[in-house]
Amino acid sequence: MILFPAIDLKEGECVRLIHGDMSQATVFNANPAAQAKSFEDQGFEYLHVVDLDGAFSGKPINSFAVDAILQAIKMPVQLGGGIRDMRTVEGWLAKGVSRTIIGTAAVRDPSFVREAARIHPGKIAVGVDARDGLVAVEGWARVSQLSALDIGKRFEDAGVSAIIYTDIARDGVLTGLNIEATLALADALTIPVIASGGLASMGDVVRLLQPDCARLAGAITGRALYDGRLNAEEALALIRRSREKSVA
Repeated sequence: MILFPAIDLKEGECVRLIHGDMSQATVFNANPAAQAKSFEDQGFEYLHVVDLDGAFSGKPINSFAVDAILQAIKMPVQLGGGIRDMRTVEGWLAKGVSRTIIGTAAVRDPSFVREAARIHPGKIAVGVDARDGLVAVEGWARVSQLSALDIGKRFEDAGVSAIIYTDIARDGVLTGLNIEATLALADALTIPVIASGGLASMGDVVRLLQPDCARLAGAITGRALYDGRLNAEEALALIRRSREKSVA
């Protein structure tokens, strides 16, 4: 299980939103590169970055901040937000992004996602952000008529590396991950699933390390890290001990 610290970018700063509402943004660090380096120094293995402005506009907006992050750290980075064509995918991969996350285009242009996954195996993830069971697009501003499972099934045989499942109702409000819905999605798919939205405390980390969550590829944590509800050293030590125990 990989615990991904999250950096959400708005106007070049590291922020957290509530329910994806851009008007409810709290700035946690004006220097995203420094924040990324802090996460790496704490021992995290993989960074999750979202260009929030890009998600709304449909094209990269915070490229300067992402470039600075990539230059500041050595750990792999998965990036989403405004990635809706092959040129953007290949541009980010060329700059050193390890995995691009495609959300809106997974709903509106599935053939592009399939082609990207074919050309860049292991480098394409799909972001599935659900509100009341239906997938939201364009930075969560609009809701489609497709369920999370509909999207997951659409790419079952496409070579997508992961599904990142976010329960929008829990995002940014520290109410705990929607484990039940995330596991239901993971059970229905062969694509690895990453949990996102609401991770609030060590209790969530402990829950993620239970045997029934072993099929999850990881979880993303944001606000809980920033406001100190989740102690990074303690969480990573627990995950490390769990790995060592499973190997033994």
